[in-house]
Amino acid sequence: MNHPTTPLAEDFGAPDRSKWMALVEKTLKGQAFDDALVTATPDGIAIRPLYTVEDQVAVVRDLRLRDADRPWDLRMRAAHPDPRQAAAEIMKDLEGGAASVLLAIDPSGQNGVAVGSVQDLALALNGVLLDLAPVALDAGFLGPKAADWLGALAKAAPNAPLAFHMDPLTAFAQAGTSPGPIESHLISAATVGARLAGTYAKAGLMLATGRAVHEAGGSNTEELAVMAACALAYAKALVRAGLTMDEAFARITLGVSLDAEYFTGVAKVRAARAIWARLAQACGVDAPAVIEARSSHRMLTRPDAWTNLLRLTSAGFAGAVGGADAVVLGAFTDAIGLPTAFGRRQARNTQLVLMEESHLGRVADPAGGSWYLDSLTDQLARAAWGGFQAIEAAGGVVKALESGLVADIVGKTRAAQEAAFADKSRKILGVTAFPNADDKPVEVAVVDPARFAVDAPSARLPGPDSRCRPLAPIRFSAAFEGA
Repeated sequence: MNHPTTPLAEDFGAPDRSKWMALVEKTLKGQAFDDALVTATPDGIAIRPLYTVEDQVAVVRDLRLRDADRPWDLRMRAAHPDPRQAAAEIMKDLEGGAASVLLAIDPSGQNGVAVGSVQDLALALNGVLLDLAPVALDAGFLGPKAADWLGALAKAAPNAPLAFHMDPLTAFAQAGTSPGPIESHLISAATVGARLAGTYAKAGLMLATGRAVHEAGGSNTEELAVMAACALAYAKALVRAGLTMDEAFARITLGVSLDAEYFTGVAKVRAARAIWARLAQACGVDAPAVIEARSSHRMLTRPDAWTNLLRLTSAGFAGAVGGADAVVLGAFTDAIGLPTAFGRRQARNTQLVLMEESHLGRVADPAGGSWYLDSLTDQLARAAWGGFQAIEAAGGVVKALESGLVADIVGKTRAAQEAAFADKSRKILGVTAFPNADDKPVEVAVVDPARFAVDAPSARLPGPDSRCRPLAPIRFSAAFEGA
């Protein structure tokens, strides 16, 4: 039965902006409108207090019909240096509601699970059904070797949802050097990826991300620009390795970092999808974006670590509303040390509440139609595309890193953000604003990584090392934590 629509607003006239401005100016009592009510993001984008239909823009919409019960992949990071303990934590996560795992690999055990062989990887993934539970890797320059180990463990199950996540460019950007020419690492990753693509039809091969830019203090548009440049570099490498352009684009995952500013986070995920669509169109490809969103480490604090739960929840909200395919939230104690079982449970449950109680995945593109968020999405995408074009004009992402172009841009943005925190025009809850005088240390897992360190296979490739100015990770609150 059809019911007539009731036009609730037909008795109201069109709003008069000049009358609204007159009331605002009266309230401001002499303050300049822009100074009082307009704020600028680190990208230089002005955020206004009011958006109207005149600000309406057309943006790329994500109107996929998502699974109502599992609208996104709840992915948990495993980084305990002991492979056996890592396996126990992974199984606990999967049993507790996680859908997949992001396995950080570091043979030294300092920054990930001490894995240096296929046998070590088997220990770390003991009990995981690789043909059912997606496994993503984070292995730096060991990415091609780790991909082969994971491929061997999957035993050629063609539908295994693996995410090899090879990403030598991020490893290069953060380290400032590569063991052998960085171009050779690109070729190596693409060659291994092309070979594994023939066996694993659903596997993702490369991760294109600007995470190194974000964690070093860069802006959202700078991160997205480097993400796009990495995606193009990986697509070209995969095509040279034998894949078609369509196959190459279909095997690349985009990585986006999310902090506590959830409106810009929502817009950033949507902007990443728009940039991908533009890039794919320019290459004659029709491939939907696959986006993995990870929570920011630079936003975390050591003092009053409980406030990190608020930041992480905001990041998870942004990833879900923005339409990320997989969301990885860190633990609230990550700035202090490895999480306990409680810390990992909090990280899981934050997403489960957003997913199963808040039902954030029940609506396709819930931000769509908001003049503010559509406008912000468009502005981020356009500014990032301009940054991407500048990187390509400089010879591509490798040349832009080696020349210091990326480091110069990020350095200026980082300095501006640090200055804003220093003069308290931007505040850090629990540190520069409302510090907790009764703050007590939180519990973390205490472990000696050296106990589990294993011999690492060489990641060196023939030829001279490549070098760039490293994009060293920071935490904005670190400057104030000793005060």
